[in-house]
Amino acid sequence: MQIILGILIPFIGTVLGSSMVFFMKKNLNNKIEKLLLGIASGVMIAASIWSLLIPSIEMSEEKNLIAWFPAVIGFSLGIIFLICIDFITFKLKNNNFKKIKKYFNKKTMLFLAVTLHNIPEGMAVGVVFAGVISGNSNISMLGAFTLAIGIAIQNLPEGAIISMPLKTSGISKKKAFLYGVISGIVEPIAGFITILLTSIIVPVLPYLLSFAAGAMIYVVTNELIPESQNDELPVIGTIGITIGFLLMMILDVTLG
Repeated sequence: MQIILGILIPFIGTVLGSSMVFFMKKNLNNKIEKLLLGIASGVMIAASIWSLLIPSIEMSEEKNLIAWFPAVIGFSLGIIFLICIDFITFKLKNNNFKKIKKYFNKKTMLFLAVTLHNIPEGMAVGVVFAGVISGNSNISMLGAFTLAIGIAIQNLPEGAIISMPLKTSGISKKKAFLYGVISGIVEPIAGFITILLTSIIVPVLPYLLSFAAGAMIYVVTNELIPESQNDELPVIGTIGITIGFLLMMILDVTLG
């Protein structure tokens, strides 16, 4: 039951974030949106370091491997994976087939991007709980819950960023909420699949942890941080990043 709850926690964060659309009366304030994006960025950066890369390095040392090698390989593959995903969606967006192209407006692309990026996040949670199941000393149940909670916190603004712009485009609040929920449902699915494949995953756990870290850092640097910069007051995004990073660091150090 603990593991099932842990896998579902990030999805709950998305649902709660998406539900903010029901309290929305007007368009989301631009400065608030930038602050939320900054907080999401800081949380993901800290989670990548303390909950993914450091355990990956420590596991490698226990297996008498070159400590940094799995982290470098996995991290690089995570970056390359997201580059390929973005390239594919870019090609779809810019193809010459009108029937396909008309569906890939800005808001649809945002929904698709967030949904695709939630897959490695779900894998990240599944991987750490797989480590708990395997009895790995570098990953505790509290540590696994820390990552799940951190991703859930990051998913709060992410869910809101999906549902709220859809509402402003003319979609009903219920449909906008549903789209936000759908964008996050891939996380527990990816997490449960990862758990089911624990026996296969444990030997390559250091690579998978760093793979998830690379994917998360790519999302932060390529999308969240640029989007968090406010033209009038760029420091808002930086303040958000600081808040998110410190919050996740405290969670990791205190509970991990």
